[in-house]
Amino acid sequence: MSPSQDTVLAIGTRKGLWLARSADRNTWALSGPHFLMHEVASVGIDTRTSPPRILAGLLSPHWGPTVVISDDLGETWSEPEAGAITFPEGTGESLGRIWQLQPDSESRPGVVWAGCEPISVWKSTDGGNSFELNRPLWDHPHRPDWGEGYGGAAAHTVLPSPADDTVHVAISSGGVYRSNDSGGSWQARNQGISAYFLPDPDPEFGQCVHKIARDAEDPSRLYAQNHHGVYRSDDSGDTWVSIADGLPADFGFVMLAHPRRGGSIWTVPLVADGERIPPQGQLAVYRSTDAGTSWTRLDSGLPAAEYNAILRDAAGLDSAEPVGVYFGTRAGDVYASSDEGETFTLVATNLPDVLCVRAAPTGMAG
Repeated sequence: MSPSQDTVLAIGTRKGLWLARSADRNTWALSGPHFLMHEVASVGIDTRTSPPRILAGLLSPHWGPTVVISDDLGETWSEPEAGAITFPEGTGESLGRIWQLQPDSESRPGVVWAGCEPISVWKSTDGGNSFELNRPLWDHPHRPDWGEGYGGAAAHTVLPSPADDTVHVAISSGGVYRSNDSGGSWQARNQGISAYFLPDPDPEFGQCVHKIARDAEDPSRLYAQNHHGVYRSDDSGDTWVSIADGLPADFGFVMLAHPRRGGSIWTVPLVADGERIPPQGQLAVYRSTDAGTSWTRLDSGLPAAEYNAILRDAAGLDSAEPVGVYFGTRAGDVYASSDEGETFTLVATNLPDVLCVRAAPTGMAG
């Protein structure tokens, strides 16, 4: 992506969606709100189309949840008449919230994954216009014993591998599950991730994993931010080891992995589950370029005092060079970095509680 190419930044909040555009990733023009008073917990930007397709998971207090789509960068929106995500008859369930909208790789055009509440995974083959429930996970024998995280029972992360048919899902609170056959079967993969809050701190499943990310160069390497604990797996989730040394706290929600460079990750530590604020009230992003062996604190341009949390999907990366880093706080402040976190600028302030942030090139000149 050239420096003059336009970037779109989608900001999903508790009360609507805002879109920001920039030619240099330093100065931003903000538009919105779109869908005022709708909770927007998930956004996906599908760059396999030109211009990119924006998908948003809405929750109306009156009409309930749905997926909306824009093919003109937010100028107009469409919604499937029958609803993109609806539980089949006989399941006895209805959709509660859409937590994740994840376009698949270039080799699988049209495929978009969704993670939802109640805990379920869905797959679209038509770009997000319609989704089919993944029955093997829905019918998994562990499902009756999956718990509910503080924010709800959620399949909040879906990670399809660009290398093969592997898909990882993170569940709050159920842990990490892996499919080796594109969702045909699922196995719990949590060995080494602590569940200190359970009678057995090392169970097969039941961990409250807050976010997982996949390494760009080694698809079998994963990173996880847990409910206390930061981990790496080098064997596709079979085993996990702690990479929390060097961080001021091991609690938080964010885990981001560089889209091209292996070993480069970002997280935003919070003090603890009972004190969900940045350590000492000082907001900072932490970056590792060696797969979590060491960490660097990044806070240039961030406020000296900040007592609000950053939620799991309220942070994202773009695909530029250098990579852009974006996040929003529960106070409604949104920050952008065009240099991989070295310096941040304020994009927007005093928005509603930020739930989701996604950024991508528009394919248009700035």
